[in-house]
Amino acid sequence: MTHAPLDALTPDDLRHADSYKWTKYPEGVLPLWVADMDFPVAPGITRALTERLSRGLGYHQLHGDAPLMARLHAKLRGQGLTDLPDEGWVHFLPGVVPGLYAAVRALTSAGDDVITMTPIYPPFLSAITDQGRTVREAPLQVTADGWRIDWAALDAAVTPATRLLMLCNPHNPTGRVWTADELTRLADFAAQHRLWVVTDELHADLTLDGTFTPFAAVRDDLRERTITLTGPCKAYNTAGLGIGAAVSHNPALIARLARAGQGLMGHPSALSVTMWRAALEEDGTWLAGVLAYLRGNRDFVADFLRERLPQVHFHAPEATYLAWLDLRATGHGAGIAEHLLAYGLALNDGATFGAAYAGYARLNFATSRAILTEALTRLERALT
Repeated sequence: MTHAPLDALTPDDLRHADSYKWTKYPEGVLPLWVADMDFPVAPGITRALTERLSRGLGYHQLHGDAPLMARLHAKLRGQGLTDLPDEGWVHFLPGVVPGLYAAVRALTSAGDDVITMTPIYPPFLSAITDQGRTVREAPLQVTADGWRIDWAALDAAVTPATRLLMLCNPHNPTGRVWTADELTRLADFAAQHRLWVVTDELHADLTLDGTFTPFAAVRDDLRERTITLTGPCKAYNTAGLGIGAAVSHNPALIARLARAGQGLMGHPSALSVTMWRAALEEDGTWLAGVLAYLRGNRDFVADFLRERLPQVHFHAPEATYLAWLDLRATGHGAGIAEHLLAYGLALNDGATFGAAYAGYARLNFATSRAILTEALTRLERALT
């Protein structure tokens, strides 16, 4: 895939009535916030969806589409999740966020404590608090080399009432790709405290640097206590076709999660099943082109901030298309998102990722270079 179609994207192309991202704010605001890409969908996916519409849209294989299951099993095996059982290893979901809620409901009880490492994608926090559980935050540590797990903070967070560790791998919003050594030490921690683990690995295919390691691959006994959540929507830009999957080496855990959502959670649509199947059939050319463009945009953000906004602290993400910006040294704290809106730029407010992160903002750089350049110019104007 050449970069020309991506470079050519303009706000006029993207601001259509069906886009939540581009219509939430008034015309003239550049929306680099919610995590979907501005890029066109892979041609193989659009062809598959068009062909699917030539057939009926009655109930599809609600209990698991066999071709999709086979392709997903093979993909996960290739990433390192070997020895998945032949039966009971997967439960399909309408998205990963419902999987977070179902995992909390299935693996904990009201009043239990749940550990997660902040800053964190906001539904991690709401999945805990909305269901009467208590968040035990273990803040990450920011160093000269980037974001790291604070092992002392983890030890301080665990209590006798802690039942579950919620992990994001790769991490949203910092973009860390946790190393095998870090994940192994995290697995040792979970084993020591007899914790269940749910790991959101939705951004695995958007690894820009390093090697992605599934959490459930690092310690054989811990995989029996782990649920992995995955899906295609981030890598293939199909958030409007909601689908995800909960995967485990332990079929009993999958059954518990399925029961937790029974009657409350819808099933993936026929078109979402077709989309994911087509994504898994792609030869990799489209995704490789997207990753190359994202690396270029990430490096452009890093260069711009270093040269023109050195007071903004930023560590280039190893995965995702999200830049986690520390704007506190510019004199801004709570209310930074509203301040930026006044300059025509919509970013995610850092405080939604944890109360301690007021003054941070999350920027989505999965857009054309021209739009990204204008957005960063507006950021500079707003901060200086």
